[in-house]
Amino acid sequence: MHAAGLVLHPRRDSAAAVEAILGWATKRGVEILGISDEIQRLRCEATPVSAEELGRRADLLVSLGGDGTMLRAMRMADGERAPVLGVNLGKLGFLAEVDVPDLPAALSAIDAHEFTVEPRLAVDARFNDQKVTAFNDVAVVRIPGEGNARVAVRVAGQPFVSYAADAVIVATPTGSTAYSFSAGGPITSPSVEALLVTPAAPHSAYSRGVVLSVNDEVDLDLLPSSGRLAVEVDGMVAGYVEPGQRVSLRGRAGAARVVRLGMTTFYQRARRKLRLTDSAELG
Repeated sequence: MHAAGLVLHPRRDSAAAVEAILGWATKRGVEILGISDEIQRLRCEATPVSAEELGRRADLLVSLGGDGTMLRAMRMADGERAPVLGVNLGKLGFLAEVDVPDLPAALSAIDAHEFTVEPRLAVDARFNDQKVTAFNDVAVVRIPGEGNARVAVRVAGQPFVSYAADAVIVATPTGSTAYSFSAGGPITSPSVEALLVTPAAPHSAYSRGVVLSVNDEVDLDLLPSSGRLAVEVDGMVAGYVEPGQRVSLRGRAGAARVVRLGMTTFYQRARRKLRLTDSAELG
């Protein structure tokens, strides 16, 4: 390994984790790269680069933060060779499995090639001559005072189902435990290659979500009776669409890769994070 990149949470204290990474890198002659303004905040001894350079030059990206930081690191790694190691700073996340006290052992395991990489599906969306990429979800969301989301879902060019709802969410399996889950969508293993379509607070007679093949072409057509909607990409507003316009979505398998050390499984993280319990009737 020649270079490792740091992706830092904008507010959480990452000094202890950065110190561990710098100590590991010094012993092994690994160059540490960081986004200029992030490493300046820590006065970190790393080579300052742009976000684009970080993904291109690093052999490993280390995300220090929570799931939001991890998603940002995955977008930087999209289409590049570097897998992403997630380190939790604070509360338990789904994507990052390493806590700061375990970081030296995790880095040693990477040195010894005692890890696996887990490919993660992305969804690319096009609207209004814009192209955006999400690793959790793309959602068309009602704007207060402008009417609800009335959306026709087309699959492989054919009409499939229409929703009237507060939002219509198209999630990857990675995002199945985020917005889609809060709207009633299923928990889905990240090893499944599929797109999940889930209405949030549906007003229509048909209120169930659907699971589609990653190979399906999915279009969200705003019906004439729809309000103007915000397009949210991994929880951030990327733009707006009007009635009569379309958001086109395509799944892309293996867009990024996540380092897995076998410390926890997806199901263990899901059970802890979502506080899943067995039915009282089973006791």
